[in-house]
Amino acid sequence: IGLVFNTTIALTTCVCVAARTGNVMGEFGCLYEQQYAVALFNKVRYDIEGVGGPQPQLLHRKIPLENKSIFSGSLSQYLEENKKWRNHFFFISDSYNIDYYDSKASHDRRHNPKGTINCAGYKVLTSMEQYLDLISNSLPGVKAKVGSSPFLKCATQFPLILWHPYARHYCFCVLTEKEQQKWHAVLQDCVRHANNGLSEENRVQTPAFTDAVRIYRQTKGHYGTWEMMCGVPSQILSNLVMEDLLPELKELISPRLKGKLPERQRNWMLISDAVYSLVQRQCQDQYEAVLQKCEAAHSSLEASIRTDMDQIITSKEHVTNKIRGKVVLPKAEKLLKVSIQPYISSILEALMEPTSRGFFEVRDVFSRELLDMSKNTLNEGTKETVAQHMEKIFMLAFHPVKMQSCYEKVERLSLEGLQQRFDVSSPSVFVHRAQILMREQMDNLVYTFEQIFHQSLESQGTEDLCKTIQRCQDRVIKKFDYDSSTVRKRFFREALLQIFIPYMLKQLSPACASELPRFQELIFEDFSRFILVENIFEEVVLHSVMKDIMMGQSSTVFSTCFVCAAANVPLYLYGDIPLKINCFKLVYSFNTLTMSRPGVPVCCFGHKVQYYIAHCSFVILCVIFVIFTSARRLCNHRSLFVCSQHNSKSYGRIFTKFLQNVRKSKSNNRLDSGGHLSQFWITSKI
Repeated sequence: IGLVFNTTIALTTCVCVAARTGNVMGEFGCLYEQQYAVALFNKVRYDIEGVGGPQPQLLHRKIPLENKSIFSGSLSQYLEENKKWRNHFFFISDSYNIDYYDSKASHDRRHNPKGTINCAGYKVLTSMEQYLDLISNSLPGVKAKVGSSPFLKCATQFPLILWHPYARHYCFCVLTEKEQQKWHAVLQDCVRHANNGLSEENRVQTPAFTDAVRIYRQTKGHYGTWEMMCGVPSQILSNLVMEDLLPELKELISPRLKGKLPERQRNWMLISDAVYSLVQRQCQDQYEAVLQKCEAAHSSLEASIRTDMDQIITSKEHVTNKIRGKVVLPKAEKLLKVSIQPYISSILEALMEPTSRGFFEVRDVFSRELLDMSKNTLNEGTKETVAQHMEKIFMLAFHPVKMQSCYEKVERLSLEGLQQRFDVSSPSVFVHRAQILMREQMDNLVYTFEQIFHQSLESQGTEDLCKTIQRCQDRVIKKFDYDSSTVRKRFFREALLQIFIPYMLKQLSPACASELPRFQELIFEDFSRFILVENIFEEVVLHSVMKDIMMGQSSTVFSTCFVCAAANVPLYLYGDIPLKINCFKLVYSFNTLTMSRPGVPVCCFGHKVQYYIAHCSFVILCVIFVIFTSARRLCNHRSLFVCSQHNSKSYGRIFTKFLQNVRKSKSNNRLDSGGHLSQFWITSKI
């Protein structure tokens, strides 16, 4: 800040930043201490009672990327220090932090990186126009004139920009569009991982922190989803401070910026980054102090909970019933009927189509990799070759380029028309979460296949590798179908809750807030640390809408059936024939089951499925024919059979006629959906 302004203004700014940070962290600290005790009670209760759920069938890798790298390569980077473009070597480790070096040789020699980029809160841009628009809108009352020269000119036509609302921006460029697409997928993967939120393994600190942040924002009138809930706690708290501080900072700094527009924009970005770094350091120190205070009281709190667990539960249930019956239900029923229930099915459908297509693509990508592996082992099925292919498959879930086709399916998710109604800032929150779930399922799928395949190799050796791969693939695909169905259902339920609960709280809180304090008197003082009426109110609201969400999910046709394009034909039958997969794959789309062929537009359920029904019908009737014929040979009572007057030759003529009718119907692209079995049987018999 001192590089742009004089010392007085810099000190004034620092004092303003420290004061605002202290106020926010003071309020947050009180909320965190309250929520810490509640989260500890919930954790201990869960450990004692246990709540069972569907057990996954796929195996889970505890440390997916231990000592592995995600990606590496060279990029041209714009350096703000000397305003020039320089080639740097970039290395992305298993932490998804981006380290950059002067050259690949510097990395190989284990030199310290020139810098490290943490992608939490960033967005990846591929257009200079989009970037310059964001820069122009960052300062109030400062707009670029049409045709004015920008402060940054890209060295090529293919830029890549990491943009953050508060922190420093990073600008890169490549020579070709293909390179741009590849690096865009890589950077998106880094952003996606960094924005995934806090670890769920810590069942006390994580819920206490997220609830404290949510309640703080609700006190400021922000009830909807928040895009900046990303990164480590210090980053999230810094975003919380900057949300309130940035408007004040703009009013203080903007009038004092001098020079031409590009220079003012550059100076503003430098100031914003400096303030954000300062806020982050202060938030880190104050958060650690609050956390140490709570951890110091952890043992005594847990002892009190375990001693009085039954009484705490009884007291909480009593207060819950009172709040539900006297406060929430009378007001919530009307709100649910008018503003929630009519939108459940439409939002659910908007979530289901792109998400389901993404999981289908995960299945297809995995099958294609195994297909390539099987083709290559036909020519050279040595252990070394198999090990090389298994190493590639090991990294499949974390290969940004190979997984990009899966991620792109979900990026089509749109909640247009519903975002303003339910205060959803952007669907990106749900898109990133679905993509993370797809990556986790892919890794579980790969890891399970590895274990089963290695067991098969130990028992059977390297003979008939294609058959072994096919058998292992069939086993893990069945497990994936079950697990992915469970994961998607849970994702849809959580997404609906994230959309509806903030809206309901925003509508109900003004009317109910004044009634809640009187219920605090029903709680014993010793239990008041673990039972908060505000939390109970939110739980009651959640349960009131959960029933409608579950009914909405059950009423919507949810298909968990997959047909993998590469799984219809056993791999070992391909031999040396050039492979051309020309199968149909099922694509679930809302209430209509559709079929699509690669390269062919999606059509409705109609004709394609009718062919399938016709052939299945023929197979079923053939089985019936065999049963009837066998029974006639074993039984002398011919009157027991419907068609006893026909001999074997007449049965043959009947089924020959039936097959002709099926083929005729197929050529005419029509097959009656109702009563088709009996109709064909009667027609053939006549």
